[in-house]
Amino acid sequence: MMTQPTDTRCRSCGAAHLQMIVSLGRVPLANSLLKEADLRQPEAVFPLDVVFCPDCSLVQITETVSPELLFGEYLYFSSFSDTVVDNARSIVERMVQERGLDGTSLVVEIASNDGYLLQFYQQAGVGVLGIEPARNIARVAEEKGIPTRCIFFGDETAAALAAEGIRADVMHANNVLAHVADLNGVVEGFRQLLKPDGVAVIEVPYLRDLIEKVEFDTIYHEHLCYYSLTALEALFQRHGLVIADVERIAIHGGTLRLFAEALRGPAEAQYSSRVRQLLAEEQQLGMDAFPYYQRFGDRIDALRRELAVLLRRLKAEGKRIAVYGASAKGSTLMNTFGLGADLLDYVVDRSTVKQGLYTPGNHLPILAPENLLKDQPDYVLLLTWNFAREILGQQREYLARGGKFILPIPQVRVVDAAEAEGL
Repeated sequence: MMTQPTDTRCRSCGAAHLQMIVSLGRVPLANSLLKEADLRQPEAVFPLDVVFCPDCSLVQITETVSPELLFGEYLYFSSFSDTVVDNARSIVERMVQERGLDGTSLVVEIASNDGYLLQFYQQAGVGVLGIEPARNIARVAEEKGIPTRCIFFGDETAAALAAEGIRADVMHANNVLAHVADLNGVVEGFRQLLKPDGVAVIEVPYLRDLIEKVEFDTIYHEHLCYYSLTALEALFQRHGLVIADVERIAIHGGTLRLFAEALRGPAEAQYSSRVRQLLAEEQQLGMDAFPYYQRFGDRIDALRRELAVLLRRLKAEGKRIAVYGASAKGSTLMNTFGLGADLLDYVVDRSTVKQGLYTPGNHLPILAPENLLKDQPDYVLLLTWNFAREILGQQREYLARGGKFILPIPQVRVVDAAEAEGL
C-alpha cells in the first residue's frame, strides 16, 4: 500500500523514546479526493498519532506514507487562494529590495507549486527555478513560463544542481518543511544550494498556535512534523546553518517565517533580537518539555462535543448545512469528528480541479461556491477557517440573504453578515 513502517525514532535527532501526545485514530489521506467510481472501492486508512521528542523538542506523527502516493499527483494549487498569492507577492517585493536582486541573481523555491511565488520574481527580472515533485502541478508552472524541475528536493538533488553551477541567492520553502520525511537531507540541501551569502526564507505553521488555538485539523499524513523555533534551531545548526531572524505571521492560522543563513561562529552572535525573544518565550512556556502538550487531546475532545451538539441541534430543527473547503484540514476535522452525510449536505470549493470529486472518508460531493447562492443552505461549516476573511468577503451575497457560517476553530462560532464585517 506504499506505506513505510511506523517510525519509532525522531525524524530530526534520531532519539527513540518518543512520547504520545494524541491519537486521532485511523483516517484516510486528507487530499485523496475520490471520483464517483472510487466510492465503491475500499478506502485506505492510516494511523494518525502525534508524538513528542524530549531530546530535541520536535513534535511529529509516527506514520510515513510514501511521498509518491501523497504528492505524485496533487490537487492543491496555491494560486486559488488570494491570501496565499498576496503573501507571496509581499515577501518577493521585500526580498528583491533588501537583497538587491536583479537579472544576475537566482531564486530557487522548493515545492514551488504552480509558480504562484516565483512569478513575481520573474516579473521583477530575477532568475528563478522551481522544484516541484507533483507532475500535474509542475506542468502548470512550466506552461506559465516558470522553469521547473519535477523532482523531490534533498541533499542529492542539491548536490546535482550545484554540480551544474546552480547556486541560489535566495531559497524559498513555504509550507514544505512539515511535509518531508528526510528532514536532515532537505536542510542539508539548503546548505549545499545556497551561495555563501545566500538566505533561505522558510515558512512553517507554528506549533505554539496549533496547541494554544486547538488547530488539530492541521495534523494530517502530509504534515509529518510540527515546529517550534527551539526544534528548528537544533535541526538547522546540525547542518551548519543558523536561523538568524524569525517573524510570526498570521497566515494559515499562525506561521513562523524563518531566515536561515550559513553559520559563521557562535549561533547566538547571529541571532536577531526576535530570535532571542521567541526562544526565551518557548522556554518559559515549557514547549521543550512534554507537560506542555499533555492536555491537547482533552481539548480536542471538548471541541468535538461542542461542534457535534450544535450541528445535531441544527439538523433537528430542519436546517440544511453545507461545507466550505475540500481542504486537507477539513478532511482531518470531518473524519476525526465523524461528521458525515447525516449532518452535512455537500462541500463547495473554489478549486476547479476539486469540483466534481468527493471528500475522503465521508464521501460528500464537491461543488463550486456558486452553489451556495443557487441552493442557499441555512449554514455553511467553514473548514478553511484560516482563510475566513477572504472567503466571507467572497460570500457577502450569501450572507446578505440570511446565510450563516460556522467557524469551528479555535472555538465554535456562528457568524452572520453583521459579524462577518468585523472580521
